[in-house]
Formats: sequence, C-alpha cells, structure tokens
Amino acid sequence: MLGLLGSAAAVWPLAAHGQATPVIGFLGATAPDDIGPQVDAVRQTLTKSGFPVDRDDSIIFRWADGHYDRLPALASDLVNRKVAVIFAGSLPSAVAAKQATSTIPIVFVMGADPVKLGVVASLNRPSGNVTGIYQYYGALGGKRLELVRALVPSLATLAVLSNPNNPNAEDHLNDIRTAARASGQQIDVLAASSEHDIEASFVELVRRRDGALLVADDPFFGLHRDQIVALAARHAVPASYYTREFTLAGGLMSYGSNRLDNYREAAGYVARILKGEKPGDLPVLQPTKFELVLNLKTAKTPGLAIPQSLLVAADEVIE
Repeated sequence: MLGLLGSAAAVWPLAAHGQATPVIGFLGATAPDDIGPQVDAVRQTLTKSGFPVDRDDSIIFRWADGHYDRLPALASDLVNRKVAVIFAGSLPSAVAAKQATSTIPIVFVMGADPVKLGVVASLNRPSGNVTGIYQYYGALGGKRLELVRALVPSLATLAVLSNPNNPNAEDHLNDIRTAARASGQQIDVLAASSEHDIEASFVELVRRRDGALLVADDPFFGLHRDQIVALAARHAVPASYYTREFTLAGGLMSYGSNRLDNYREAAGYVARILKGEKPGDLPVLQPTKFELVLNLKTAKTPGLAIPQSLLVAADEVIE
C-alpha cells in the first residue's frame, strides 16, 4: 500500500530506520470535520508503529467535500507529489486512486464489497497495489431493514435514501431489495446527491407517507449527517443508519462496524507496507463485530417504544 516511484528497496528501509520520513497521501471524499476522530486514529496508529506523522507535511490531505467528480484530479495530484502511500477513506476515493496509479500502494477503508466492485482481485489475495479494510456497511442493508421492522412492526413502506453517484449504490440497493422481497416489505428509493436533494427527499417521503427511513452507506450522507438527522427529527420519521456517528449526532438507530477501529486497522496496514510488505500480499480485512446503537432520547420524538428485544441486543443505549 505504500507508494513508490523509485524502487521499494530504496525508499522503505530508509523510512523504517528513521533516515527518511515517508509522505502519506490521504484522499478523502468528504471534509476534515466529517472524520476528524478517524484521522486522529490514523495519526496515532502510525506514530505508535514508528512513523510519527505530527508534522504538517507528513500527510498530504486532499478533500473532495462530497463532490466525487473532484476525486480523480485530487488522486492525480497525490501521485504527482510522489507520496509513499495513498490512504483512500472511501470507495469513491479508492476507485479514483486506483485509476490514478498502478504502482503507488493504496490502502482503503470502504463499506462496499471491493471484489464485486473490481477494486481488488480477491479478499485473501488482493494482488496489485491495493488492499485495505472492508467495513461491510453495504452488505448489512438487509439486517438494518430487519431492525427497522422490529422497531416499527406496523411499517407499510420503508424509504431508502441512496446516492446514485456512489459506485456502491446499486449493489447496496440490491441487498436491501432482496431482503425486502423475502420479508414482503415495500420500499421507496429516494435519490440524493446534494443538500437540496436531501431536503427534497424528505418532502417526498412525507408526501408518500413512508413509515420509516433507511439511510444507505455513503460518505456524502456522513458529511451531511446533521442535516439528515435534523430532518428525520423534524418530520418525526424513525430512521436507521449505517454507523454510530449518526446516532451520536441524534439519530435514532445505527448498525454497523466501528469506523474508528477500521481506520486504525488501515493505518496499521500503511505502517506494514512502509516497513516493506507488499499490499497485494495483505488480505483485505473485515470486521468481526457489529454494533447496534440506540438513542432513547430520539425515540421520544416520534413517540416510539423501543422493543425490549432491541434494548437487550443493543451494544450501546444513549439516554
């Protein structure tokens, strides 16, 4: 995962012995404020692994601010700066980085299946210059649907908020559709790729009288989680999210892997590559634990009674 424009032997041993400080490129699909704790976790892990990155020039950050069409140019800029490794903080970032270089190692953190979307050849043997952490967010769409149905037993139609600009959009929706057919659940898909679209989607949700909302895995939605959580509260719509950050921001319920842990794992891979390992030999890691987080304070807004079964199953309950 570590980049190189010269020979690996010339760069990595020097970095490992402290004779040279490798520069890491960080390609973010969102903005610094969105994943500040995750970036801190990356810095801490790299420092503990022998690569202090406290200087401003030790990591070059490039942010797309939710505009995925900016990522190819940002990835090319990192390549031109001859960074040692590119840390891709999302699927759109990983796709852009892979298109920009076949030599500089890339370490990703993504919620979609990297094999199905062509980012790596396989999970066990990624091959090439790309590996990372598969957060497993998209594949949990069916489980989140199950949890929403447990929360709202009388649910007639479930709205699904999806960003068509994300390469994982259809894959994620297919998982949800499969689960919906199996359970006889009706769903409405609402497309949103801008702040205006998010507002319009809630207007449409209310017009259609959808009984609950499931927010699909997408960095853009993470960037605008405060807006989404506020709209769900305003319209008293029970909503389920893919990561705990939404629930901590006031969302009702989330189910997924822990992003902080995932970023730490990815940073560990960056360090291993800086020490000489090849990204193609490092298997794509997958989380083994998924956490259900419930916000009881938020549940009071739509007047929901959280079933005892969910309370018992919850890993964290916010009161």
